[in-house]
Amino acid sequence: MYYDWTYVLILIGLALSLWASAGMKNAYSKYSQVASSRGITAAEAAERILYGAGITDVRIERVEGDLTDHYDSAAKTLRLSDTVYQSTSIAAIGVAAHECGHAIQDSESYVPLRLRHFLVPIVNFGNQLSMPLFILGLVLGLYNSLVPIGIFLFSFVVVFHIVTLPVEFNASARAVAILGDSGMVGSTELPKVKKVLRAAAYTYLAATAASTLQLLRLLLIARRRRD
Repeated sequence: MYYDWTYVLILIGLALSLWASAGMKNAYSKYSQVASSRGITAAEAAERILYGAGITDVRIERVEGDLTDHYDSAAKTLRLSDTVYQSTSIAAIGVAAHECGHAIQDSESYVPLRLRHFLVPIVNFGNQLSMPLFILGLVLGLYNSLVPIGIFLFSFVVVFHIVTLPVEFNASARAVAILGDSGMVGSTELPKVKKVLRAAAYTYLAATAASTLQLLRLLLIARRRRD
């Protein structure tokens, strides 16, 4: 590939991603130093949330790493990272509650979550082949066959990011509502939890923007080559 102005689109996407990632790290670092007035750990908060939602088939496990927290729907396991599991900070409790939000989505067969699960193998396939096919199409001059196929496959990556947005936003909304209603965090602490989860949401928005800009770049290059 040669240099052209469309590389600016990649740089914009990269800048957005770095900005969002830095914001998330800063927010978590700041509020991980603020202990919850209730004194419960993130793992205990997760247990209470799942129990309150009537979910009894989900295990809570500790996983290595920093902010590697996630909910594994296939294994029915909520995994909390080393820095979250035993922490009593409002940041850790917010993260744990967010992951519980995914477990609740799963138990309720939340449609966007189901759609995201359905897209995973398609996106993995498309992500591996889209760029090689696109580049090969440009090299061989196959602008009406391989190039469109590469763009089509990459479009699933964009769709996946778009579908991810309501899944993540909804999980955070559930987390905030549950923590507020249950009193697991104080009224003055809840806004701080929101800041952490809002910062996390920006990372998903940035990823969506970056993938969309990449798709736009591919379309522009393909159009220019055809012309």
